[in-house]
Amino acid sequence: MDTVQKAMSGFSLDLGPLKEPLGFIRVLEWVFAVFAFATTGGYSGTTHFTVSCQGKDLIAKAFFGYPFRLAAHPYSIPLCNESSSNNTYLQGDFSSSAEFFVCVGVFAFLYCTATLILYLGYQTVYHQTTRGPIIDLLLTAAFAFLWLVSSSAWGKGLTDVKYATDPYHLVEWCDYCKPGDSPSMGRLNASVIFGFLNMILWAGNCWFIYKETSFHKDPAPPATMEEGGAPGP
Repeated sequence: MDTVQKAMSGFSLDLGPLKEPLGFIRVLEWVFAVFAFATTGGYSGTTHFTVSCQGKDLIAKAFFGYPFRLAAHPYSIPLCNESSSNNTYLQGDFSSSAEFFVCVGVFAFLYCTATLILYLGYQTVYHQTTRGPIIDLLLTAAFAFLWLVSSSAWGKGLTDVKYATDPYHLVEWCDYCKPGDSPSMGRLNASVIFGFLNMILWAGNCWFIYKETSFHKDPAPPATMEEGGAPGP
């Protein structure tokens, strides 16, 4: 309880940093991080094709979604005998790249929340020592690298998901099947774009945080001789 009271006593809300690049870009990072993991984590879709049998078109429909373990749920392919069907599975497990991307997005969101509280409420604590901006710089650079890696991995994973769920690919083995419409993956395409936008934002923000560190600030000017003083020997 005492710790909470001490923390609240040192809190002083100042919206001034939001008018500066350091705070404004951090807000953009917070928003884009939410978009990145929300467009991926909440996705679900379907792919389907039709089976032509005795003048009838029977529909085979497969459901899939995050985390894109495609073989986790079976789907039924109707047979010409209407009383039976054949259960099969989509092929591929792309959960590692998808979960890694969402994990980076969630942790980036949490870090942005923590640093915004620090910027807006504890500016004196942030600048009290040289360690605050330096730690912020190192973590921001690390997140920029993580966004690059996770967005690249998820972009490749998304390409594989599209191929594995493409109706034209699913009917290659079937002479009497017709492909249906391709699954709508606009949200997933947007997630990859948000990932690379996050990488650009976090990498660019490193410069503005660097300006807050002791590495960028000018050293203290040398002491000047008092006016009227005699020069030394």
